[in-house]
Amino acid sequence: MKILIADDHALFRDGLGMRLEQLYPNMIILQASNFGQVLKILEEDKQIDLIILDLDMPDMSWETGLTAIRQKAKDTRFVVISASEDIRNIRKALNEGACGYIPKRSEPKILSRALQLILDGGTYLPPELLSATTPTENKSEAKSKNKTLTARQMQVLKLIAQGLSNKQIAYEMGVSEATVKLHINALLRAIGVTNRTQAVITAQKMGLI
Repeated sequence: MKILIADDHALFRDGLGMRLEQLYPNMIILQASNFGQVLKILEEDKQIDLIILDLDMPDMSWETGLTAIRQKAKDTRFVVISASEDIRNIRKALNEGACGYIPKRSEPKILSRALQLILDGGTYLPPELLSATTPTENKSEAKSKNKTLTARQMQVLKLIAQGLSNKQIAYEMGVSEATVKLHINALLRAIGVTNRTQAVITAQKMGLI
């Protein structure tokens, strides 16, 4: 597994790298101090499995940098670790496809568990996001939306909300990972979103979970 840590503070990059090596001793870790370096590394190396990204880096706005990264590496997963806990930034990053958002002030144990979850293919949502979500549909609309989901899709949705990876969901449901992927794709289409994180956010707002 190859991970790219992008943060403009070398001490933070080194500390995070050591923590990751404790989780996966054989992991290859690359570092970048700004968005430009991230883009250069992605240009030269197409085998990055995960990008751990700070939003506040000096060479460009994070919105511009993130857009450029997504264009350069559409299939590479990324997670944000940031000092910003602005709910708007969290939602925007997740809507852009982040597989997690970890506040830098998180306790070391929480940080390790969140990283472990993400490295295993799951999604980490900060409590700040879940506590700040408010319903955007009335009960009848949410109930109507709920009727469009099968019992299996609702089960998958709840397991995704717990942060489980496809492999873990397959184990819980007693089916193959391929079947889980089919359920997830159908779920995303049913509630009108494009990724797992958006599915959880939307489901929270709708009162489905």
